[in-house]
Amino acid sequence: MATSTSLTPGLARKFAQVALSHVTKEYPNKLDHVLNKRADLKSPKQLHPVFFGSFDWHSCVHGYWLLATLLRLFPEMREAEKIEALFDAQLTPAKIRAEVKYLGQPLRATFERPYGWAWLLMLSAELNRHASKKGNVWRDALAPLADAFTQRFLDFLPKATYPTRVGTHFNSAFAITLALEYAEVASNDDLRKALVKSARTWYSKDSDCQAWEPGGDDFLSSALMEAECMRRVLKASEFPAWLDRFLPRLAVREPATLFAPATVSDRSDGKIAHLDGLNLSRAWCWRSLAATWPDSDARRGVALEAAEIHLAASLPHVAGDYMGAHWLATFALLALL
Repeated sequence: MATSTSLTPGLARKFAQVALSHVTKEYPNKLDHVLNKRADLKSPKQLHPVFFGSFDWHSCVHGYWLLATLLRLFPEMREAEKIEALFDAQLTPAKIRAEVKYLGQPLRATFERPYGWAWLLMLSAELNRHASKKGNVWRDALAPLADAFTQRFLDFLPKATYPTRVGTHFNSAFAITLALEYAEVASNDDLRKALVKSARTWYSKDSDCQAWEPGGDDFLSSALMEAECMRRVLKASEFPAWLDRFLPRLAVREPATLFAPATVSDRSDGKIAHLDGLNLSRAWCWRSLAATWPDSDARRGVALEAAEIHLAASLPHVAGDYMGAHWLATFALLALL
């Protein structure tokens, strides 16, 4: 795939083509599914009539987010008609009711917590940005599922004594970052307050991060993701001092690991392929953090250079083996937006 580090119409089309090829691809499939009884032995499409593709539920959800985002940004691209037809067929009240019903079954309170929760809210936030009549229909259809996951966040956060700092799906900072976007777009003040309270409680006193990463299957930087989360949580007047404490040596490129792209030795291995996602998500965080510094601050140039290096390492591999292709374009889009 092209190595441009900006979102061009051509790259947007390629991302859309990749997502359209897998969001309705039912197999192979990795279910997050608790069997309460024999009758629960069902196919992915029977269990999840909307989000049954893309190898797993959460990847399918953020595949839809990618398509919705590209449809809004490039409404004239050739793939727009296919995206609209997909959404018309899939984002219907009846199918969404089935997804909500699934959540209500016993032993499913932790289904996709918190990664899938956050991505579903991110999708809803994107549909809220669509000004078209169809966009309103899709948003309204999805709303009950967004409400269900909003309530799950509200129920869970007060009892979550500790954050989860791993570089995979359970990362608390990543979930808060995405859910905050929904809370702001949807003007859900209760959710926003709960997310901000948790982030402040968990991260406000963190300092001198050593960045013990990457792990062998990370697709998120626990260090940079926390920084990006706090950039969104703290007031503009508070964030610089917090970042100076958390990562005090960025100007001299330390911790060094944050500036070196991860090596991906086998892109057919689903866990090792995560490391391409790490490179792309680091690029996203570096670009976001760079925007907080003026041109005169050396850290701005350092961060932007790091973003470019990480993008160059993994953007060409977004459409390779299916172990990466079913999700990596989403993280590339985050980095390029």
